[in-house]
Amino acid sequence: MFDIGWPELMIVAVITILVVGPKELPRVLRTVTMWIRRIREMAMEFQAGLDDLAREAELEEIQKEFAETTPENLMGDVEQSIASHLDVEEELDDIKGTLEDGSKPKSDKSPPKQEPT
Repeated sequence: MFDIGWPELMIVAVITILVVGPKELPRVLRTVTMWIRRIREMAMEFQAGLDDLAREAELEEIQKEFAETTPENLMGDVEQSIASHLDVEEELDDIKGTLEDGSKPKSDKSPPKQEPT
């Protein structure tokens, strides 16, 4: 996120010691740490709130779909599923019949052999 390396951190530490002083440094660090902790807590609460809103939106969408579902709609879906299943079975039967016809021995009705003239 921030491109801060060791040299930059050392500069900040030296400036902080010069400005605040070694006596007040522990108190200042505690205060800064407290503020960072509060900011993180607020960010987590905000994130949790957004997650709750997303869950509620999904829940409302599911409830709406459930309310729109009627027995007629369900029967239509079931009939479509059955019809597609029957279509697949018919196609499989056709393929099976074609394979069985191809595996039967051919009849002796082969074309007559032509003799060279």
